[in-house]
Amino acid sequence: MYLEPLFNYVVVEKDAEKEETAGGILIPDNSKEKPSTGTVIKVGPGVVNETTGQLIPTTVKEGDRVFFLRFGGQQVTVEDKEYTILKETEILGIIR
Repeated sequence: MYLEPLFNYVVVEKDAEKEETAGGILIPDNSKEKPSTGTVIKVGPGVVNETTGQLIPTTVKEGDRVFFLRFGGQQVTVEDKEYTILKETEILGIIR
């Protein structure tokens, strides 16, 4: 199966959940926070400006590390791997 985002949607692979704190304390499964950072896997072509008809391309690129809204997007599973599909506007920044 192949996942190709449309318009200004972005497919992100979330970073792994932390298993322990910086001090070495193990975090139980029910207390783990879902990460809000990840790597962009695929990007859609962009959106069309309704006034001019021009394509406005997406800003992020494949391979970018991004910070996004914690509860944003839609979780999907493709071939036993979990991804998050977000609108580009749900991405808060690129981590450089």
